[in-house]
Amino acid sequence: MVDPTVANRQRELEEQRQGFVRATVVRTQRPTSARAGDVAVVDATGAITGFVGGTCVEASVREMSLAALESGEPVLLQVRPGDVGRVEHEGAIEVHNPCLSGGSIDVFLEPVVPAARVVVAGDAPVAQALARIGAELGYDMQLVDGEAWHPDDSVAALIAAGHGHGEEPALERALEAGVPYVGLIASDKRGAAVVASLNVDDELRQRVHTPAGIKLGGTSPAEIALGVLAELVQVRAGARAVQEEKDAAAGRDLPEEPRTAIDPVCHMTVVAAEPTLHVEHDGRTVWFCAPGCRTRFLKEPERYAA
Repeated sequence: MVDPTVANRQRELEEQRQGFVRATVVRTQRPTSARAGDVAVVDATGAITGFVGGTCVEASVREMSLAALESGEPVLLQVRPGDVGRVEHEGAIEVHNPCLSGGSIDVFLEPVVPAARVVVAGDAPVAQALARIGAELGYDMQLVDGEAWHPDDSVAALIAAGHGHGEEPALERALEAGVPYVGLIASDKRGAAVVASLNVDDELRQRVHTPAGIKLGGTSPAEIALGVLAELVQVRAGARAVQEEKDAAAGRDLPEEPRTAIDPVCHMTVVAAEPTLHVEHDGRTVWFCAPGCRTRFLKEPERYAA
């Protein structure tokens, strides 16, 4: 049974549409304080709610969780005693930790990223079909009244499917807010007239996909919705590819690795972020994997400062 504190934290992050990692202990070898089935949640800052082992294990869980959250790929973390080292296997990373008491632990790290939010303005049959099929594709679908709707940063797409009701205000607000995909379901003639009537700059008008969707030849609400969602998938994939090319040209590797530091006592790699143990020494921050390393450093800082 999952600890209520962990379940509440997971629910809180889901409601806030924040990404997190669900860390589950799948195997242990004594001596270890964790047990198979123990679960924790690691948020985007590296803060851990729940228990998956002592502070030495937490240091590795924190580091690998943030990397998994960046990549979006799950990974099996295998923490073993021994000299500092790391071996990457297919789907798994084996980390050696000199601070362990002799046991070992395997933790499955599963990143949970909020689904892209797609807003559909309208309640006609095609709008209902969009909501149904989009949910099957894994999108967070929302049906709204176009007159009353106001976008926020969570919106990935706005599809106007009101057949003349509340389309203009929804389209204008989506364009002004920079919603990545803006589509209008209409005929060629009506779509052009609606776009021409929008109270926005010509540059923004050109961003409206109308008639929205890839022409598959179907005429039923479900077939039209399928074409619109196919276009949305295509546009989003193209935008990701363009961004990756820009990042590569600028010398930025994707995904970006979390900032790390080396524990000066045991030489473990740790995340250089607020949840990690640290002290200020001679004007710089020193990071540690566990309280024992921090205590040893504070007793003899000159020995480890280098």
